[in-house]
Amino acid sequence: MAATVTNTSPVVDVGVGGGPKSKGGNGFRKNGGGHDGTDFRFSPARYRVGIWVAIASIVMLFTGLASAYIVRSASADDWVRIAMPKMLWLSTSAILISSVTIEISRRSLKRKGEAQYGMWLTITAALGVVFVASQFFAWRQLARQGVFVASNPHSAFFYLFTGAHAIHVLGGLCALAYLLLRTRKKRDSVEGELKRVGVVDAATTYWHFLDGLWICLFLLLFFWK
Repeated sequence: MAATVTNTSPVVDVGVGGGPKSKGGNGFRKNGGGHDGTDFRFSPARYRVGIWVAIASIVMLFTGLASAYIVRSASADDWVRIAMPKMLWLSTSAILISSVTIEISRRSLKRKGEAQYGMWLTITAALGVVFVASQFFAWRQLARQGVFVASNPHSAFFYLFTGAHAIHVLGGLCALAYLLLRTRKKRDSVEGELKRVGVVDAATTYWHFLDGLWICLFLLLFFWK
């Protein structure tokens, strides 16, 4: 990762990928130990480690729920599969496309395309809202059919899985809102710009994870057994 500071402008350019070289401890040195020896206390690895710890905890949660789902479906006579709400096709399409748009946004930032970065980030947030809204309408569709949480074990797991996933998507939307409100413009310091890039990378990783998690849940709920 390269970092450049000009003497005439407060705006800084920081590329994505490659990262500044660690000087040891928490310190970072501009351009991997440039001629001016400027040190940075911020490390992009902090965001990466934080997001992967969060993802690991979510994986553990859903792995436990999925295990319970598989055991329950194989050992109960009252297991009645519910019909998949057609609205889920819309929500699945929305989150799949959003994973593409957030990656385009991240790469636009890498290419220093500030306008494209903001535009694709906005589109991603809109698709995230569409996903959550379509999940809500899927629940309403089931309710109109008389399928509620207590109707049978499969419906209970459906509401549990989709509700828990939607909560995590709302958390992702909060992260996207933060990016839109606080990080659409370059920072006036190299360290500030490094933080912006680090947050974008972490949010993108989390959003890709939510996409993959939903696909796994979708297949489990409607194609397992």
